[in-house]
Amino acid sequence: MNHLPIVKLKPAFHNEKEVVQLIFNKNDELNNLLRANTGMRWSKTMNCWYLPFYKTITQDLFMLVKPNFYLDYSDLKVHQESLVLKKETEKETITKPTDILQELSEESIHKIEEFKLWLNSKRYSTSTIETYTDALKTFLRYYAHKPISEITNDDLIIFNNHYIMANHFSASYQNQVVNAVKLFFNKIENKKLNPELVHRPKRTKLLPNVLSKEEVKLILNSLKNLKHKTMLSLIYSCGLRRGELLNLKTTDIDSKRNMIIIRQGKGRKDRIAPLSAKILEILRNYYSDYKPTVWLFEGEQQGEKYSEQSLQSVLKQALEKAKINKPVSLHWLRHSFATHLLENGTDLRYIQEILGHNSSRTTEIYTHVSTKSILQIKSPFDDL
Repeated sequence: MNHLPIVKLKPAFHNEKEVVQLIFNKNDELNNLLRANTGMRWSKTMNCWYLPFYKTITQDLFMLVKPNFYLDYSDLKVHQESLVLKKETEKETITKPTDILQELSEESIHKIEEFKLWLNSKRYSTSTIETYTDALKTFLRYYAHKPISEITNDDLIIFNNHYIMANHFSASYQNQVVNAVKLFFNKIENKKLNPELVHRPKRTKLLPNVLSKEEVKLILNSLKNLKHKTMLSLIYSCGLRRGELLNLKTTDIDSKRNMIIIRQGKGRKDRIAPLSAKILEILRNYYSDYKPTVWLFEGEQQGEKYSEQSLQSVLKQALEKAKINKPVSLHWLRHSFATHLLENGTDLRYIQEILGHNSSRTTEIYTHVSTKSILQIKSPFDDL
């Protein structure tokens, strides 16, 4: 019997292209192996690693993961055999017109552009506009044979069951599509669809990943480059998101009032966060050495914003130097900041304000990972 960790290959459809998903139980060694492979991609919507499908993909993946992992390609084999059978029979009855994505009609192209202009006029973020228009495009390609005016709530339910669920797309992707379609019909077609009739899977409730204070200290102390150390220190000390750090300008640091202004963060909201004396000293040293002109953290060219890829690389190097093998992301520093504040006795309402959360329920998740109260509980095992 095979006792190696199993990597299961599954056929899927992603961004209108045929792909192969790699499904496996959490394994840091395998994650690092796939991350180092230049062709491998991570999908948030599918919540897995994947590759575009090509003829020799099974052999290539077998060579990549051997001898430490077992490759299960049974689903992919069945899928490939069915495709061969479909080509050989050449029967149009095998696939119904609504089971595949077709070319967009002229009407659909015009309506998608109209929807995009409406989203722009309402100042939706670039990423939201891209996500919503892509989702709507997929839905309208599924119903390319049908006039938009004739699409009903039943069609949305069919699309959900026969396309999203059949392709095992994630709950988050499902919600994106449903929300985009609902908004489109409401604002562009003046017709309300009821997404409540669409059965949606429950979202997986994951606890935020948190580092100990000792681990954060190891990461920050491993950095000898002052700019790199200042960037990661500021993310942790103020609970910043990656984009919020990179969008900071030199004028956003108010050293006289010991605070930082985060402009147009998530949800297009401005907020402030306190600056400790320690981080202010680091910022002054950094400013003296690097003399940024526009952005607080600039790239190689003066006046050019520091890139997200470079910032990710900074963290990766710090983790290697600190010998921390966890799959730490920049967002872990924000989670750790919030949890450590809570453990220090900071009121949840203040943490909510500093993090920029709309709802206190979002902030309350940190109570589930804080160890302050849990460690005070005495196990009955000790009394045996």
